[in-house]
Amino acid sequence: MARRRRKPYTGPDAWPGYVDALSTLLMVVIFVLLIFVVGQTLLSAALSRRQHALEGLEGRTTALAQQVQSEHMLNDTLSTTVSALQSQHDADAAALAALRIADQNQISSLDDEVSELNTHLAAAGQAASENDTQISDLTKKLNDALGTKAQGISHYRSEFFDRLQSVLHNQKGVHITGDRFIFQSELLFPPGSADISEAGRKEIITLARTLREVTAHIPASVPWILRVDGHADRQPVHTAFPGNWELSSARAITVVKLLVAQGVSPAHLAATGFSEYQPVDSNDTPEAYARNRRIEFRLTER
Repeated sequence: MARRRRKPYTGPDAWPGYVDALSTLLMVVIFVLLIFVVGQTLLSAALSRRQHALEGLEGRTTALAQQVQSEHMLNDTLSTTVSALQSQHDADAAALAALRIADQNQISSLDDEVSELNTHLAAAGQAASENDTQISDLTKKLNDALGTKAQGISHYRSEFFDRLQSVLHNQKGVHITGDRFIFQSELLFPPGSADISEAGRKEIITLARTLREVTAHIPASVPWILRVDGHADRQPVHTAFPGNWELSSARAITVVKLLVAQGVSPAHLAATGFSEYQPVDSNDTPEAYARNRRIEFRLTER
């Protein structure tokens, strides 16, 4: 029987322990590297933020530096202006001082002149007071005379209108407005004509008789006048007259001539033509045109 060979004894096997140790060490190194990479990433992000912050601060620093430079320039300008103003102030102060000295001398001279003028004014005031008294007396006398005169013509005008209105018996187309006695033209003249009608002649003769009776009592010192005013409407004239000026004037002259023929002094008569330019009714209706065609009589003073 063959004998089995025995292996030589080499001692305990340490290789597995080495492998475990190396694996553990490798894992530690990997973990450390991982920590390092994460730290580097976080550090890089922090540095990037700080870089942005620094750039922003640099921009603000640059803007502040420019603002400071502008403020310095403005300050220099203001300093120059203040210096110029101070120089001007000094010059003005010197001129003011010189003016005060001159003014004091002038005021002293003016005081003397004022004193002398006050003396003259006192004398003039006394004379003016005496003149005022005389003027007051004269004014009172003049007002009394004018009042009497105006009252006189007003009285005669009222009497003339009242008597004329009574004689005409409130005839249609005849009325009083203010200080005017009015005849509508149709009562005196045919349409478009300045030849007085027979009916119109009778009306004017009645007016002339009343006027003579009333004015016979007016004092010769009162310069009275009867004004005869002719008025037309604004419609074109289709007769021998070129226009309403000629028609209104011709009608007023016709009435005045008839009054003169009835014994009224021509020195107390006046004829005036107003054409269509003094209407009493501005409407465009036949009634308005009729009201505007009229002869007005005014007893007044010259």
